[in-house]
Amino acid sequence: MRIGILGYGNLGRGIECAIKQNPDMELVAVFTRRKPDTVNILTEGVPVYSIDDILNYKDDIDVLILCGGSATDLPEQTPEYAKYFNVIDSFDTHARIPEHFENVDKTAKESNHTAIISSGWDPGMFSLNRLYANAILPQGNDYTFWGKGVSQGHSDAIRRVEGVKDGKQYTIPMEDALEAVRSGSNPELTTRQKHLRECFVVAEEGADLAKIEETIKNMPNYFADYNTVVHFISEEELKANHSGIPHGGFVFRTGVTGWNGEHKHVIEYSLKLDSNPEFTASVIVAYARAVYRLSNEGVYGCKTVFDIAPAYLSSVDGAELRAHLL
Repeated sequence: MRIGILGYGNLGRGIECAIKQNPDMELVAVFTRRKPDTVNILTEGVPVYSIDDILNYKDDIDVLILCGGSATDLPEQTPEYAKYFNVIDSFDTHARIPEHFENVDKTAKESNHTAIISSGWDPGMFSLNRLYANAILPQGNDYTFWGKGVSQGHSDAIRRVEGVKDGKQYTIPMEDALEAVRSGSNPELTTRQKHLRECFVVAEEGADLAKIEETIKNMPNYFADYNTVVHFISEEELKANHSGIPHGGFVFRTGVTGWNGEHKHVIEYSLKLDSNPEFTASVIVAYARAVYRLSNEGVYGCKTVFDIAPAYLSSVDGAELRAHLL
């Protein structure tokens, strides 16, 4: 499979590393909005091109992996490039997934291309586990917890506060809420009961620390609905102890079986990730294999993780899967 990468940030580098671990894939080009000679990739001999030249290579790429952001990049890029390539993205604005799907499906079908959107771990692996668990336990409740991990959006919100030089925000599941769900008691949990938000802030010299803390804790849509802790630390401490991008989380389904619902069950799926973008990239690369296979079968249009049979993700054939994993 000949893979192209559009965008070379944290996710693009993760895709490049994942391709190295998949012998049936080859990275053939990286495309960037920056000046190509300023982008240094890890794979020797692979060219970096301007995004302006991307259509010159549409016959050289089996799957184009789009590594832009969900806010402004992917809503435009995925439907546009589905006109010329088989594509896959990690669009993660949950409320806009139906709209994004329709836009990509239209252009992919019109041009006889295959697309998968919203691959990653949430949406993606967490979505699959929610679906499987709902199908198995139709009488029950869903719970999703995120963390402990760095929220890049909330960290960016901290850095926009007046007087803040830098900062990181960790989303942390509340242990008592986790245990209540694991007990099978089907608790009703508020936003504040489910997650803690912990902030590590480097303030500008002379900044009003009390004002910064108050602004963060009362920020609507980000921190106002949560118990939030703000720590002020040095720039050196931030770089030494908070330079990574870990993440993870839990998906639960609690439910009952039996004629009168007399037996309780708890399904739990969890992730603990050293690198959010590298794990997301690994999921995307597995689903890129499915894009390639579906395209070869003449299955065009847009798909999600819900539509892909698990065997399409694996590099080994069905006989080996049945012998070793079934």
